[in-house]
Amino acid sequence: MTKQFVDQGFHHLFDGDFKQVSEFEGEIFRELENRRTVRVEKEGERFFAKTHFGVGWREIAKNLCQLRLPVLGAENEFKALNELRRLGIDTLTPVFYHSEGFNPARRKSCIVTKALENTKSIEELLIEDGVSVAMKRTLIPRLAKIAHVLHSNGINHRDFYVCHFLLDMTKSDPRPFLIDLHRAQIRNRVPQRWRVKDIGGLFFSCFDYNNITSRDVYRFMVGYSGKSLRETLRDDASFWHQVYERAQKLYFQDNRELPGWVAHLRTAP
Repeated sequence: MTKQFVDQGFHHLFDGDFKQVSEFEGEIFRELENRRTVRVEKEGERFFAKTHFGVGWREIAKNLCQLRLPVLGAENEFKALNELRRLGIDTLTPVFYHSEGFNPARRKSCIVTKALENTKSIEELLIEDGVSVAMKRTLIPRLAKIAHVLHSNGINHRDFYVCHFLLDMTKSDPRPFLIDLHRAQIRNRVPQRWRVKDIGGLFFSCFDYNNITSRDVYRFMVGYSGKSLRETLRDDASFWHQVYERAQKLYFQDNRELPGWVAHLRTAP
């Protein structure tokens, strides 16, 4: 069984198959046993090519035992990117997708996306202390809206961290682009436990930065819930408690104490 998509604007560059993409040479960003990501340049434009060589039956069995659907290849990311673009969320632009094979353990697939140029992740900016108060006030409601739109439309990211939001550094207005969607799940409704994992992961990924404050977290909570802080802490107390516990659990995998501003969240009004 073969599936393929080619953006007609790039038909002359990517009118091939899995073998063509798997043999692209360029800067390797990630290379695992069954997955490879490389940045390539074609006619002056840069692209990222991800190839999946089959996950194997062991990986499929492990996921099923954990009551999770396994990610079999690039199709997951291709569908998620198209869905985000339909919802108006800035993300990567797919220009080529190919999948072949009946055996789910050995299915080969690939996806090529346009590279986002002149960008930095929010994580990089936080490390550099390059996020001003004004930028935070603009950016946090936008991140909250992205999370709300995703979850309201049956999508959870599963790697929802600040490192996966890129900002175009040539623009004065910080538009966040959400990337790394190969594990995203799409269904009619996102179960609460997966919403908790997404938001808990996002909170956890901000814990170590002094330029994030409890006030920033509260601003996100208001934007995500669409309620006042008092209302969401009252109406959604169980959800936010689970989010905090999830973020704390992730942090304690490598640390013994919470940063001071995080501990203050325990006494949120």
